[in-house]
Amino acid sequence: MKYQSESGWLSGARRLPSPHCNSRPEGCPVDLLVIHCISLPPGEYGGSHIDDFFLGQLDIDAHPYFAEIAALRVSAHFLIDRNGRVTQYVPLDRRAWHAGKSEFCGRGNCNDFSIGIELEGLDTDSYTDAQYRALAEVTAAIRAEYPQISRDRITGHSDIAPGRKLDPGPDFDWQRYLALLDEVAAE
Repeated sequence: MKYQSESGWLSGARRLPSPHCNSRPEGCPVDLLVIHCISLPPGEYGGSHIDDFFLGQLDIDAHPYFAEIAALRVSAHFLIDRNGRVTQYVPLDRRAWHAGKSEFCGRGNCNDFSIGIELEGLDTDSYTDAQYRALAEVTAAIRAEYPQISRDRITGHSDIAPGRKLDPGPDFDWQRYLALLDEVAAE
């Protein structure tokens, strides 16, 4: 699928606007893409729990783990589920709350200048073919809007929050993803 940005929202993506975002700092260029992973509850796929979490509507009684994360207010720009379905929660020009305490190339507060993409999964699992394909397609659309996000400015959450985060994990196939990104760009 070819995605295109329309006022910060990608055409073809399911839209669920999250309240967990705010304005980026004035004049701050968007020049970083951060890849994450999430599953709620951990290791369980499908359902609406991730949507509910990013929308601030998670039923903490639905699973014992949810009480541990009840106070968190987080979001990402995108989620790519196990079937490759893309959901967008935050427009590209807004700051999503995905990176937490983070640093990239000496700059802190990565949320200020980054776009966050969550893959439904665990940092100890492999990702699906559909997820890799959708990730490459979404990345191509983002880079069309923000060409300053070069290949060396695409990173994992583990790289901007070392010791604190492990995602997308050791089984994330960076070479496969970047090859698909080249393929999508050539289409």
